[in-house]
Amino acid sequence: MDDRSARGIAAAVGRLVSAGSLPAGARLPTVRDVARELGVSPTTVSEAWRSLARAGAIQTRGRSGTFVATPGGPRQGWRYAQMGAHAVVSHDLSTGVPDHDLLPDLTDALKRLGDGRLTAGYLDAPVLPDLEAVLRERWPFPPERLTVVDGALDALDRVITAVVRFGDHVIVENPAFPPLLDLLQTVGATVIGVPMDAHGMLPDRLHGVLTEHPAVAVFLQPRAHNPTGASLSADRAAALAAVLGDFPGVTIVEDDHAGDIATAPPLSLGRHRPERTLHVASFSKSHGPDLRLAAIGGPATVVSAVADRRHLGPGWSSRLLQAVLLDLLTDPIAAAQVADAREAYAARRAALLTRLHERGVTATAGDGINLWMAVDDQQIALVSLAAQGIAVAPGAPFCVTPIGGDHVRVTAGLVDGDFDDLADALASAAILDSRGSGPRTRQHPRGWR
Repeated sequence: MDDRSARGIAAAVGRLVSAGSLPAGARLPTVRDVARELGVSPTTVSEAWRSLARAGAIQTRGRSGTFVATPGGPRQGWRYAQMGAHAVVSHDLSTGVPDHDLLPDLTDALKRLGDGRLTAGYLDAPVLPDLEAVLRERWPFPPERLTVVDGALDALDRVITAVVRFGDHVIVENPAFPPLLDLLQTVGATVIGVPMDAHGMLPDRLHGVLTEHPAVAVFLQPRAHNPTGASLSADRAAALAAVLGDFPGVTIVEDDHAGDIATAPPLSLGRHRPERTLHVASFSKSHGPDLRLAAIGGPATVVSAVADRRHLGPGWSSRLLQAVLLDLLTDPIAAAQVADAREAYAARRAALLTRLHERGVTATAGDGINLWMAVDDQQIALVSLAAQGIAVAPGAPFCVTPIGGDHVRVTAGLVDGDFDDLADALASAAILDSRGSGPRTRQHPRGWR
């Protein structure tokens, strides 16, 4: 074993579990025996065991010893569960959901479906042919194969299952979307966060991490990054693709969660590395969360694995809902409604961001529906805002490792009016010494390093 750190030991044991060399129920050696065999301290082995236990790979049974866990056992520490409001508030800005009033009207689309006889058998193609044609026209690079699943998180879950094994190194942005980190935890991946700035993940830092930790996949949000709002520039996408050209075994997974409400163009590393880029296009925020639809496009080996596996479960995403989406994507009235929503979200972000900056608050909201705000103390900010009937999401669940200060995420897309009052409340919660003496001056951000 080359890497005898706690993380290296955990990854090595994880790979043995994944390969079946350590079957479920197998008793592991004691911490002291492993430490003696590897020539490391018992503290290092204990830390590795704790990591494996948090991932659900092993279970400690007191004096009976430590055993390989049965697959599907309980897992701890879900980040997603920490994000929502835990009390009744008048303004819940913690959700990250779109404004219902800005979604396109489904009434006419539902009327145009007719009798809805869209499925002849259980083995029909998982994607309506006409919808696939429209998706291919919209795709940021020519995908080898496309399929449709039940939303972006379902897409990420299925892609992770196809490409990541226990103990594998996986690279994400830091900060990253908490449910993605939860999904990676469920398969026991070793997650490494790479810093980012206003244009996305930093290429030099990505190269350094890949050199030190060979990874199987890198996960990106190419535009309207959640939570910071950052979007890849064309130059940054090319630079990241160039770095990944030196590491041919790395699968690129892109989560375009904001879709048509994003103001940034739909860039993709697939323009440079199509043979190993999986792009996920979601329609939840733009056309309706309850449509539960997202498309996956990329290499046929992975997309086919996802589609084939679904035949043993749900089989396909509702073709009725696919037909609704197809109608919305091709109807000029619905397209205009989505365009209006995109402009409304941009205006709301800009209005709230301007007022926060005027009050000396450091915040970013480059695109999408969220705003990432620096606070002096996360817990104090959450309590202060809750006392005023406002809920926001804590920043800690988004951070793979600390990023140099506390933050909260505010769903700015749900704010329609009263920007000054809200900015006053957010500023008073963000800056501790503003109470009674006015906000102190802050430097505006240059990135999230």
